[in-house]
Amino acid sequence: MLYTIKLHPEITIKTKPVRQLMTKSLAQNTRNVLRRIHPDVTVRNDWDSILVRTPDATEDRINEAIEEALECIPGIAFYNAVVDFPLGDFDDMVRDTLSVWREDLAGKTFCVRVKRSGHHDFSSVDAERYVGGGLNKFTDAAGVRLKHPEVEVKLEIKRNRVYVVKQRRRGMGGYPLGTQETVLSLVSGGFDSTVAAYQMLRRGVKSHFLFFNLGGAAHENGVKEVIYYLWKKFGSSHKVNFVSVPFEGVVEEILSKVEDRYMGVVLKRMMMRAAEQVATYQRIPALVTGEAIAQVSSQTLPNLSHIDDVTDSLVIRPLIVTDKPEIIDIARNIGTATFAERMPEYCGVISRKPNAACKRVDVEAAETDFDWAVLEQAVEAAKTEAIDEMTWVSQDDLEADLDAPADSDRPVTVIDVRHPTEAEVSPLELAGQEVLQIPFYSLNRRFGGLDPDVHYLLYCDKGVMSKLHALHLKDAGFDNVGVYHRD
Repeated sequence: MLYTIKLHPEITIKTKPVRQLMTKSLAQNTRNVLRRIHPDVTVRNDWDSILVRTPDATEDRINEAIEEALECIPGIAFYNAVVDFPLGDFDDMVRDTLSVWREDLAGKTFCVRVKRSGHHDFSSVDAERYVGGGLNKFTDAAGVRLKHPEVEVKLEIKRNRVYVVKQRRRGMGGYPLGTQETVLSLVSGGFDSTVAAYQMLRRGVKSHFLFFNLGGAAHENGVKEVIYYLWKKFGSSHKVNFVSVPFEGVVEEILSKVEDRYMGVVLKRMMMRAAEQVATYQRIPALVTGEAIAQVSSQTLPNLSHIDDVTDSLVIRPLIVTDKPEIIDIARNIGTATFAERMPEYCGVISRKPNAACKRVDVEAAETDFDWAVLEQAVEAAKTEAIDEMTWVSQDDLEADLDAPADSDRPVTVIDVRHPTEAEVSPLELAGQEVLQIPFYSLNRRFGGLDPDVHYLLYCDKGVMSKLHALHLKDAGFDNVGVYHRD
């Protein structure tokens, strides 16, 4: 099978040296991706297009996999599945086109479109008229219709070859990956950050990924799953890293020492400080986030300005003026929505009464008592993995039984892990059942000091934090923890 790849229009208007560089990069990226599907695929640069050829005996499923991959390589406007022939006279051209299109024209109106490059003793219109007349004569077509035909028969004549197009499919457009600078994309696994990362990949920007872990192994596993999917589908021509920073200690410090209305902005400022350190260490010049104006209180213009104050790195926000429904539509189109929909929201980090227009002096004052050693420890504990070599938590561990064992002789105690202000507004009162108050941000540090002969059930309003922390504690080796389900 032969495919002709057409360049994204923005590539074709570049100066000759830039266009050559981008076309060369696109050819190499295509080669990197397709040779994992079939080692004998050949990719050849042909200036205004790229030719991809698979061996003649290639199975249909391999060709289908190649076609799916071509749709997801940045820089491709569209590609054609073609049958190529030596250029002969017009009668040869009719015969060659009939071999491809004869059956598909039965009962349908059609027209012939010819694009030509090179020096020939005929025009494109001459070829269209002759081939169109031949197809009309030798098929059961309903006739030629130049405007709004049911079928367009496309031919490309390049020098001494004729390419009869069987099928055309759209690509993702954009620039070839790696032709722009490298960035560090901050990802949470939700709709916004994955779409923002996709937009950067589409623009030819090689992206490493940074995740701030607030929920242990279960949370990290979910984010790794969606980011691996994103990279595998749209960016696998290049090797990149996944960096995970354990941020639970930072969250604990914020929730215990920062006034409630400033927590969201302070958390983002801490993330930016950590991200800048990671980026500097890896020599990455820019950061990418999925923030959009006014989507939440920390994303107003004043608060975004305060967040950016703490870093000298360029902060890129591809979605800054994009509506949420549009972001979700993009996520559905690229296949990340199903991951985002089941990604747990870490609700306990959100301020109950956030300030949408913080003053800089107040935000800086709110950080006065913060222990900066906690942030440094989090950055030092960051784990970097090649994205194609990431370690995964087994599904058996993630789906561990989190209920109290029915046949256990252990006494059971419920731990309310909500923020103290939430527990104060709506206290958990259980008749005949002991309830401990241990905020989620202190749980991991304090759990080891509890009685190992007691089975502890964690509780929060939505059941999200309680499950994440129970799984995290199980991953740490504790077998006396589960989740309390309130009827």
